[in-house]
Amino acid sequence: MEKTLSIIKPDAVKKGVIGQILTRFESNGLRIAATKKIQLSEKEAQEFYAVHKDRPFFKDLVEFMISGPVVVSVLEGKNAVLKNRELMGATNPKEAAAGTIRADFADSIDANAVHGSDSLENAKIEIEFFFSKTEIL
Repeated sequence: MEKTLSIIKPDAVKKGVIGQILTRFESNGLRIAATKKIQLSEKEAQEFYAVHKDRPFFKDLVEFMISGPVVVSVLEGKNAVLKNRELMGATNPKEAAAGTIRADFADSIDANAVHGSDSLENAKIEIEFFFSKTEIL
């Protein structure tokens, strides 16, 4: 079974929709293999999003991701990466299909409720960033 990483971002945590988002994953065949609520440090956010360090939005992204707690989860299932991305919807919630997480819970392209791994390779890297093997059950 594939695994992917999901992050429920500070905006969605603040809105109190963690349960609704996790339920969407489970209702669509993704098992929650691990989950925890954490507060990212600036250093952790910079490391996690290092791939974007030269992009103009990097500083704002890091500030947003440390603005409040996040919920990181390992989702497992058939085609987990693709399934999670379908459930999330387009990065810009204005372009996200009705019924997707971002269409329902995101405020803007920046405060877009969730992050999901974009490939199996990145999923492995991202999962290892947040979880030890003993935490994934």
